[in-house]
Amino acid sequence: MDAPEPGTDDSSEIESFWQVAKVRAKLNPTGYYTGERPLGSLRPPAWAFGATPEQADELLALLLSGTKTATAGALWDYEAEGEELPTPGALGIVTDGHGVPHALVVTTQVDVVPFDEVSAEHAHLEGEGDRSLATWREVHERFFTEHAVHTRGFTRDMPVVLERFDVLYSDPSAGSDMG
Repeated sequence: MDAPEPGTDDSSEIESFWQVAKVRAKLNPTGYYTGERPLGSLRPPAWAFGATPEQADELLALLLSGTKTATAGALWDYEAEGEELPTPGALGIVTDGHGVPHALVVTTQVDVVPFDEVSAEHAHLEGEGDRSLATWREVHERFFTEHAVHTRGFTRDMPVVLERFDVLYSDPSAGSDMG
């Protein structure tokens, strides 16, 4: 359920955040002696959760509180947009609904499963609502129907990309200016 935030990858605010985050996350601890490591050299993509600024802010707040450690997206949307699937070890800068960066995350696990085979554990890790599988299914069926980029519609067996991540760094002032 990740949506790239248009225009944020070129912002100086994103670049400034990245310069601080890569040091604080210790992505290149021996850089002074051995040179820059690939993980800390290229700025990762910046994106927001959800499809609206309000969703982005709500889901970011869950991430910053430690409640949200997973997300889900329709495989068909990835395909329709020509976007590569997330991979373990990939970094991302999570923004709020206005494109302001707040967290650096690393993907730890990616699975593709049919919608109706998403586990209660994954639903809990996404952190939304009461964190139950029933709520996850209700919220995500609505999301995948209302915000689909593809034209295949919603089906119970549609492939869903499940992503788990860890927060490597979050801005200490994050959340103070949201919404």
